[in-house]
Amino acid sequence: MTRVYTSLCLAACGLLLLACSRQDSDFAPEREQRARPVELVLIDGRPDPSILSERQELHRNNGGEPQTLDPHIAEGVPSAHILRDLYEGLTAEAPDGTVVPGAAARWNISRDGLTYTFYLRRDAEWSNGDPVLASDFVFALQRSAAPETASNYAQVLLPIQNAQAVLSGDLPVEKLGVTALDDHTLQIQLTDPTPYFLGLLSHSSTYPVHRPSLEEHGNRFSRPGNLVSNGAFTLTDWVVRSRIVLERNPNYWDAGNVILQRVVYYPYEDQSTELKQFRSGELQWTNEVPNNQFKWLQNHYPDELVVSPWLGSYFFGFNLLREPFIESPDLRAALVLAVDRQLLTDKVTQFGEQPSFTLVPPGIGEYESPVSEWVAWTQEQRNEEARRFYAAAGYSEDRPLRVEIRYNTSANHKKVALAIASFWKQVLGVQVTLVNEEWKVFLQNRSQKVVTQVFRAGWISDYSDPYSFLELFRSGYGQNDYGYSDDLYDQLLEEIASERIPSRRRRLMQEAERMILEDLPIIPVYTYVTKRLVDLHVKGWQSNVMDHHYSKHMFLLKPATGPRRQDSDVEVVPPAGDSG
Repeated sequence: MTRVYTSLCLAACGLLLLACSRQDSDFAPEREQRARPVELVLIDGRPDPSILSERQELHRNNGGEPQTLDPHIAEGVPSAHILRDLYEGLTAEAPDGTVVPGAAARWNISRDGLTYTFYLRRDAEWSNGDPVLASDFVFALQRSAAPETASNYAQVLLPIQNAQAVLSGDLPVEKLGVTALDDHTLQIQLTDPTPYFLGLLSHSSTYPVHRPSLEEHGNRFSRPGNLVSNGAFTLTDWVVRSRIVLERNPNYWDAGNVILQRVVYYPYEDQSTELKQFRSGELQWTNEVPNNQFKWLQNHYPDELVVSPWLGSYFFGFNLLREPFIESPDLRAALVLAVDRQLLTDKVTQFGEQPSFTLVPPGIGEYESPVSEWVAWTQEQRNEEARRFYAAAGYSEDRPLRVEIRYNTSANHKKVALAIASFWKQVLGVQVTLVNEEWKVFLQNRSQKVVTQVFRAGWISDYSDPYSFLELFRSGYGQNDYGYSDDLYDQLLEEIASERIPSRRRRLMQEAERMILEDLPIIPVYTYVTKRLVDLHVKGWQSNVMDHHYSKHMFLLKPATGPRRQDSDVEVVPPAGDSG
């Protein structure tokens, strides 16, 4: 853990803004040549074999070390990337993010929207050759919902009949509304119609697990040599903090259409490191890129740099179960108002992120978030109101707030936290300590709600519906790291879940979001974009708002013959990034 104290905040933030404004000429030149791929040629929708690279091995940065590859316990994006390659739910996703058949070849939905009948692929096998059966999904869904599994994502299953009572331990898992009608037919009963239910079934909490392996190896069933999976790839190696290696699964039902032979995931948390690895050819896919190098990357990697909308919100959370935020709405309001989101996205993040004052990001169907009155104010007006709230909460220049901001290891997260600390210091005189933690420790501390005060948060939607964001603040919800609890809010969520009229459902969701924006368990900052470098030889993928990219869709092209590409006679070294 690294601590950076308040006295450094202004200086560090100033250095940050200076680094953002430097010109390329400030750095030493170097020559850099990059080979171009051959032209992509498709035959019946498939790439012509003659244009494919002989070495079908993809090297991807994962942004962090997954805390587990048990699909029912895993949480966070680093685990999700890998689990999508190892497992397949009843549904899956096309490269553009649309829901497509997965382990189920087709399904029927009853007229009342409460009964889903899935017909599994008869040629689907586990990686050891065992058939994938409807009973595997029954077992897995029951395991995911079982209280003893302690899944923080089990609430994804709440639309299923009796799921709430099973999760709370009031009913045995056998009462979950999931039935195997025969070896290849699965039926799921819902409590209420759920328009996004098919999208939920591509989430890791609904993936099947191989029961004999689990019973033989216990909690080590998800380790290399033990893990039996039903996805396009198998787990062959896991060197902690070094790499995770997946190999093509020859028993996957669609193995004939999977071109990649191997996928190697790296846990680089430092964006400068992954940029160096990409430039050296060691990586073909980065998780992110350093914020302060956007203009340089636009100039020198215009084809490889991919910036796309992402269905997610970036915010900071308050721990409402610990001082100084217990019963302190005025203090929370002061800290929310004092953040200059426009300056932060213009000068710190710099990749097209949109300043946000709401929980739910734009772009979800016809839904529009409610907005607070102060959204239309100037930042100076917000600062004045922040000072008023700060004084009302009992703080002043003589009695300043002392608070910690906790964030997971990342140069980009550090820069945002520094900027937030600087705004609070300048506007209110708050004294901030920054606390940097490795991803697993960070998640654990957030969940336990013992040491956290203010912490980096955010949410990338598991499906395209505002409910994914609103449910975070349900009392007792596994991802409710804020300690927020309100009976009226919980009642609204129940009404949203059962409402079948779209216009009324939208109004109920707006009312729920309005409660969050008034009670302020979070500090909205911006809506996400994805920003990464992708080698031009990597094809078969496309941008989508979910940022879900299955390796099974990807392949590598041969380099073109002839002179290697050289974008300019002299190319400069990018500015040195922050190590986070």
